[in-house]
Amino acid sequence: MKFSALKTSGHLPTLVSAFLYFDVSFMAWTLLGPLGAQIGATLHMTPVEKFNMVAVPTLAGAFLRIVLGFAVDRIGAKKTGILAQLVVMAGLLTAWSFGLPSYAFTLLLGLVLGFAGASFAVALPQAGRWYPPNMQGLVMGLAGAGNIGVVLDNLLAPRLAAVYGWRNVFGIVLLPALLIFVIYVVCARDATTQVRPKKLIDFFELFKERDAHWFCFYYTVSFGGFVGLGTSYVLYFTSQFGLGPVEAGDLAAICTAMGAMLRPVGGAVADRLGGIRSLSFFYSLAGLSLVGAAFFTGSLPVNFFCLAQASAMFGMANGSVFQLLPQRFGREIGIMTGLVGCGGGIGGFLLALMLGNSKQLTGNFTAGLLIFACLCATAVGGLFIVKARWRTTWGALSGACI
Repeated sequence: MKFSALKTSGHLPTLVSAFLYFDVSFMAWTLLGPLGAQIGATLHMTPVEKFNMVAVPTLAGAFLRIVLGFAVDRIGAKKTGILAQLVVMAGLLTAWSFGLPSYAFTLLLGLVLGFAGASFAVALPQAGRWYPPNMQGLVMGLAGAGNIGVVLDNLLAPRLAAVYGWRNVFGIVLLPALLIFVIYVVCARDATTQVRPKKLIDFFELFKERDAHWFCFYYTVSFGGFVGLGTSYVLYFTSQFGLGPVEAGDLAAICTAMGAMLRPVGGAVADRLGGIRSLSFFYSLAGLSLVGAAFFTGSLPVNFFCLAQASAMFGMANGSVFQLLPQRFGREIGIMTGLVGCGGGIGGFLLALMLGNSKQLTGNFTAGLLIFACLCATAVGGLFIVKARWRTTWGALSGACI
């Protein structure tokens, strides 16, 4: 699939707007991660409290993705996106104006920032509905590549906090959020494709579909791995290797950039080779990378290489999952994006929780990394179970490589 085809198919301004919306939303959603070391030191948090602080926005975003996915099908993606952005900007403004005086306030802010993480359930279906089945992997990958916002967070937030104080970083992030909000309002459009508004009972009907459970699980592993590591890297590197927040942020930015930039590549590879084959490879290498990181916690270069590779594979797996999803649930893509995105957010929450508890209970992160590596192996086994049925049923009618 050539990128030039984007100019002759669909609606490019909406695709670009969706990318930018997701990008700045991802910055806001994961902001507590890069600032975690500085906020944690100010509020004298324990290791578990620090990782809980960065995990709560992920969990809130997980469940809010269902809410926004439902809203997309009821009132349209653009109206939903506008409302969600207003909530997030109000949260950033409040944190900038009043600060975070206690651990409880950081958790409350995390709940509000969950609306930024839920942008996933808006941006992806809004862009995807404009394009044909054989372009879904590429389009969903491009729209989803807005998760590069976590790269900017890790690279810039610790530096800005060192110069201006971590409280003022919330005000600085508010500036691009306002700019992208204006661009989104002016340029984004809902697809002309008619979609039947979903009712609450439709969620329960989808839960009867076993494939819905599989897709939720696959994204729990892939996106959960990516965002769980992405929000934890600064705390991980400062705690494990004694690095400063800025140095840790630089390494975190490189790791997360690998996954963010390679997400469209993963979707394009799945378009060409098939989502099942691609996912099997990505999950396998991600799991092996986590095992390597778990057993080389004393060597920063080796540990960093393993984690960067894990993030890259999780990012590519994200693109591959969303090459398959529109083929199976094209008519329910809005609601399914919310459900699958919820699974991804839960995965990120669990990984951060595993790492925090592993550090506090054992003194290192080995157990947390190995447990998530086991989930990668389980995902590979799940693909082996479903591949024959998928390829001979809906996959045979999809018109895309499964």
